[in-house]
Amino acid sequence: MRDQYGRELRDLRISLTDRCNLRCVYCMPAEGIVFRPPEDLLQDDELLLLVRIAAELGVRKVRLTGGEPTVRPGIVDLVREIAAVPGIEDVAMTTNGVLLEYLAADLARAGLRRVNVSLDTLDP
Repeated sequence: MRDQYGRELRDLRISLTDRCNLRCVYCMPAEGIVFRPPEDLLQDDELLLLVRIAAELGVRKVRLTGGEPTVRPGIVDLVREIAAVPGIEDVAMTTNGVLLEYLAADLARAGLRRVNVSLDTLDP
């Protein structure tokens, strides 16, 4: 699969949720945010189908984002299933890091290879 400039498309970015456990003013203020109903979001089986099709088309890397991907129920199992898709060589995640203390080891065992932690303030 190639883009309009002939470059091979090997990366897929998936936003898993619009939810977040922080309320950074530039992204998710305390008021005025309307969340999508859970049934409007792709379910795990739909996401896995998307990843399988993308892998068949040459995608090798999947980056999971959000909102905050670690607040998605079943995130460890989803990472495990994505990492097991034939052709997928790398699964990464962009996170605010709040829940990594509890999830990092399980995510690593599930096949997560890289983590980008967003530091959106120096003011705790």
